[in-house]
Amino acid sequence: MKVFGTAAAKIILFGEHAVVYGHPAIAVPVSTIRAAASVDLSHPSHSTRLQVFAQDVDRWVSLDESQEDGLSASIRRAISLLGFEPSGMAAAIHSDIPLASGLGSGAALTAALVRAVTLANSQYMSNETLNAIVYETERIHHGTPSGIDNTVIVYEKPIYFRRGHDLEPIRSAAPLMLLIGDTGISAPTKESVADVRRLYEDHPLEIESVLNQIGQIAEMSRALIESGDLLQLGRNMTDNHHLLQELTVSSHSLDRLVNAALAAGALGAKLSGGGRGGNMIALVEPTTKRAVSDSLLDAGAVRVIQTTVT
Repeated sequence: MKVFGTAAAKIILFGEHAVVYGHPAIAVPVSTIRAAASVDLSHPSHSTRLQVFAQDVDRWVSLDESQEDGLSASIRRAISLLGFEPSGMAAAIHSDIPLASGLGSGAALTAALVRAVTLANSQYMSNETLNAIVYETERIHHGTPSGIDNTVIVYEKPIYFRRGHDLEPIRSAAPLMLLIGDTGISAPTKESVADVRRLYEDHPLEIESVLNQIGQIAEMSRALIESGDLLQLGRNMTDNHHLLQELTVSSHSLDRLVNAALAAGALGAKLSGGGRGGNMIALVEPTTKRAVSDSLLDAGAVRVIQTTVT
């Protein structure tokens, strides 16, 4: 018997980096791209390898302790937390989510696999328990993650998130049409988070001011989403991008895509996630969607992903 588990990607609208320091953030699922895992226990083998077909990667991942890469370590951790012996597991992961690009690929891969393994063993797992497991594996990838990636991916709904507080779902009064422009440059979040930490330690007053402003924008933007004020929401996105530039987490590639989106008529644009590479997002309208998408590709985006948040 073969069973399956899936999980969506995610994108951060507001609050990246500041969320690590206790400020609010807003994130939404990107249901148009997903990770899926299959587990087959009817043909057990002695292999401890897991086939991974992910966007930009196609390789075997060993579950042996000798392999130290983040993906195999997170999978071992997830299976260990389930109390499941992987030696007889025939499993595969298929993902459309680019790796190390701010779309939550690691959390989605783990959530999909844990769901599949749980079903294969005829077990029930609440979203709360799954969220805790995925968070534990996120620590392998990111060191001190905020918890926002695993939360929005597991619950697959737009959320207002503040570390140490209960998650709060958000309902948008108007559809948010987003274009995600992928630079094609891998940029591990762990590294940019560590760099911001060092910047904060060297210039605490200046960086605290920037983080506070990012948090205030996130707070204001929640009300704008719930009231449907897309014009001001777009302006907030662009303001947020400028603050992230001050944290040194943007890049020439990201700035070029943000500027291209704005010039083509986007309501707002900003980098999303850890920065230095990965993705940016643009808020568009039906009348500008095509022009902004074409402009992003002309400016160097390797792919443009569309999602609508309702």
